[in-house]
Amino acid sequence: MLTFQGGEIPKQLLNIPDAPKTIFNIGTDISQFMTLPRVAVVGARNMSPYGKNVTESLVEKLASDGVVIVSGLALGIDGVAHKACLKSDGTTVAVLPSGIDSIYPRSHLGLAKQIVESGGAIISEKAGKISPKPYDFLVRNRIISGLSDAVLVTEAAARSGSLNTARHALEQGKTIFAVPGNINSITSEGTNNLIKMGAILVSRVEDIYSAMGWSLENAKPTPKSLNDNERIIYEILQTGPLSGEALLAKSGLSKSTFTESLTVLEIEDLIIPLGANNWGLK
Repeated sequence: MLTFQGGEIPKQLLNIPDAPKTIFNIGTDISQFMTLPRVAVVGARNMSPYGKNVTESLVEKLASDGVVIVSGLALGIDGVAHKACLKSDGTTVAVLPSGIDSIYPRSHLGLAKQIVESGGAIISEKAGKISPKPYDFLVRNRIISGLSDAVLVTEAAARSGSLNTARHALEQGKTIFAVPGNINSITSEGTNNLIKMGAILVSRVEDIYSAMGWSLENAKPTPKSLNDNERIIYEILQTGPLSGEALLAKSGLSKSTFTESLTVLEIEDLIIPLGANNWGLK
């Protein structure tokens, strides 16, 4: 059973418009995370395989580098972000639209318990067993962005609720990042529009670190076990996901050598297929 306690409101939340008057906290007191780098990761509930894979790839790297992941425990991208963070033994904070005694959605009760058990936190500005109304999701989003140094939208349709989080971030003076997607995909229309409006394009975590001025000391180096051909492919993918055709062209390898090296990297669990012959780092 999850139990809660009243938490002290971090100054980062006291300084946002319509600051919350109370914060209820399950797990580690969120004040302990406020000196660490924090990124809100949000996106579509009806995500595509591309959105899921990109979110997993970016969040796993962020979490392994010590970045706290903040999201809303929702279905889709939010849930994927929390799970990817836990997979990398990272710290994650979930902000509920409901009362603190009413984990929402109920299907994520197990995930909420994992977050708490791993040293993370579940928070809400509401006490008790209050079910969320549609407006509560939008109001909750100001806390997600308020707790974070930056907001990353990995996939979103033109009218996605995650764009509301980006708007709160803009009002709060936070940096907004977005992952580009297929121009013919409705689930990438929102992120592509964010980039057109000035959000920073993200194809790798280094794009975030560079913009935020964060150190890369904890970033994973190229594995020493790779041979020269495997290293070429791996280091190209460190700049972001690519199609197989583009990766082959950039590598300068013969098709047979490229295919053999790509297979080895996948078997060693260093790279992952993202669908439609696209590849990214694990």
